[in-house]
Amino acid sequence: MTINKRKITVRFSVIIILAIFTSFGILFKSSVTVFLEREQWLEKISNLKAEDRRIDPIRGNIFASDGRLMASSIPQYYAYIDFKAGGLKSDTLMKYLPELSHELASRIGGMSASEYRAHILKGYKKQSRNYKLINRKISYTEMKDLKTFPFLKQGRNKSGLKLTEMAQRKKPFGTLASRTIGDVYGDQSKGGKNGLELAFDSLLLGTPGIGTRQKITGRYITTTEVEPINGMDITTTIDLNIQDITEKALLEKLTEIDAESGCAVVMEVKTGAIRAIANLGRVAPGVYNETKNFAVADESEPGSTFKVAAMMVALDKGIVSPTDTFDTGNGVYMYKGTRMTDHNWNKGGFQKITAEQSIWYSSNIGVAKAILKGFEHNPSEFVDALYDMGLNQKLDLGIPGAGQPKIRHPQDTTRNWYKTTLPWMSFGYETQIPPIYTLTFFNAIANGGKMMKPYFIQEISKDGNVLDKSYPEVVKRKICKSSTLDHIRQMLLDVVEQEHGTAHIIQSDRLKLAGKTGTAQISQGGSYSAAGKSHQVSFCGYFPADKPVYSCIVVVRRPRNGYPSGGRMSGMVFKNIAERTYAQSKMIPVEKVKDSTALFVPPTKNGDYGQVCYLLDKLNVSYEDNNKDWRWTSVHVSQKEISMRELSTPENLVPSVIGMGAKDAVYLLENCGLRVQINGRGRVSAQSRNPGQRYKKGETILLNLRN
Repeated sequence: MTINKRKITVRFSVIIILAIFTSFGILFKSSVTVFLEREQWLEKISNLKAEDRRIDPIRGNIFASDGRLMASSIPQYYAYIDFKAGGLKSDTLMKYLPELSHELASRIGGMSASEYRAHILKGYKKQSRNYKLINRKISYTEMKDLKTFPFLKQGRNKSGLKLTEMAQRKKPFGTLASRTIGDVYGDQSKGGKNGLELAFDSLLLGTPGIGTRQKITGRYITTTEVEPINGMDITTTIDLNIQDITEKALLEKLTEIDAESGCAVVMEVKTGAIRAIANLGRVAPGVYNETKNFAVADESEPGSTFKVAAMMVALDKGIVSPTDTFDTGNGVYMYKGTRMTDHNWNKGGFQKITAEQSIWYSSNIGVAKAILKGFEHNPSEFVDALYDMGLNQKLDLGIPGAGQPKIRHPQDTTRNWYKTTLPWMSFGYETQIPPIYTLTFFNAIANGGKMMKPYFIQEISKDGNVLDKSYPEVVKRKICKSSTLDHIRQMLLDVVEQEHGTAHIIQSDRLKLAGKTGTAQISQGGSYSAAGKSHQVSFCGYFPADKPVYSCIVVVRRPRNGYPSGGRMSGMVFKNIAERTYAQSKMIPVEKVKDSTALFVPPTKNGDYGQVCYLLDKLNVSYEDNNKDWRWTSVHVSQKEISMRELSTPENLVPSVIGMGAKDAVYLLENCGLRVQINGRGRVSAQSRNPGQRYKKGETILLNLRN
């Protein structure tokens, strides 16, 4: 075989030349890329580079003392359509559009089928890449349903359906203790705004995770690098049943007297646990909402409830005894050129009364004269005694924005001490005390002189494991001598029991009540107006008076209807709270209300199956035990027995709430997406939408209640 060396040389030369030209081409292109196209390529690289992204944790829940949910983060979604999605075909969309529109109208609501059809066509004509399909946030259940709708069930690429998740903070029990629970910002990563949501924000918030966001095949994908740690759960001391009673009693009175605002707090005597706290402010005529935590934040002059502290000092120092007399004259007393009056000055005054009567009748002059008798020339001793009783003790309540007591001292150079300060301080002026501090003092009286710190948090847990638990904390072991305490407790009982006591109107035939009324004019621009709308009326006490279980304060500001009265206004709220709490508690054995001929089958409301069974068990009332996994039940009461049937709640149909109490009815209907308005009190007797009717989410249903 002959080898043609010339051909081999030519071929090799061609390859060498091509390699040289290729090398020069690569070198040239590299130079262009490095020097001329550098910025362009750097920008493209940055678009492909993985970015660190914050992955928000799930915010912790807030529970009532019995474990019922009071605040929780619930995922909600915005639904969009990308009409330029790669797999979206116009003929497929048009084919399923009528059926899709019908499903959206019947199962999501908000628009009719024809309106949905026009809405979707509008987005298609615009060829929008981010067209809002539904004009509101939808729930997790609705989101899952949406993915099964005609056309949309094809998946994201073929339908263009895009879902954006947002966590929303929900309060299943609405306004109950809402201001104390607090609120969060719309962007929950910013944390709590106020209340317990803010105070325990770092625990509720959790720890964010880290993910990387990278564009792959035209789509951004987030990969989790560090898992987020969800927030801890907080269990409060709030008893939802007492909370419900408290809010309703306060709202009824505020509406009746057209007051500007009001608050009520119920504290457990032995522990200091806050079982209910209601704060309502008028936002429109006849409409009240939780606008501010008045009970904790308000630094206002307490008025006549403070007379109890002044009298305690006088008794404890031996200045007076309960039967010492003071001449209050015709109800007008001039001191250091300043006029002091009793509330009955226009009826001739009280004339001569005893120290204890000055508390029963709430005589400014009687209490002032008792204090002047012992401390006129040494007011520091009086104020020091108030401090020693713990009235000026600052309490770490754990609520942002909490007020502090401000009881001035004669030796405090930062605040003026006038010649009239001592007597006016003795009946609740020239000093500022938040309502919850006044309650803490009265609670100590009910608790044998031991002052307990109010607290709102029962425990902190994570994944069901308790991490921290709160225990009762003593602020002061003894606020006064035992003999003094006995006298004070008798005076507070007589405020209600004595015929001319300022709270005699609230005397109850169910249980003994004890406490003190308070009426104070509200300072306006440094002066006091005599107008009724410028008064603050209050009542603070405890029940049952013989064996106190709960203490309670009620404060009402600027009532417009009726003569301002601590007894008739705040006192009546106190009475309603006490009697209703007493009735639903185990303070009294059921056997005591039976007689020998009674068939004890109590009227029982429809509602939560578990709670109905729990109540009947506690009352030792026999009933047909279905032992079923029911959520809601209708109760049938005969002369001798109670039987129950399951109360069905068909999806997208109005449920029957006839025979339920307001709490269960509102909870059930609002969970269905309906808005609820209530008229009356008692159990539901009628509902504006008939059971079994279809409804649109957001519609309003009117409930009529009666006893």
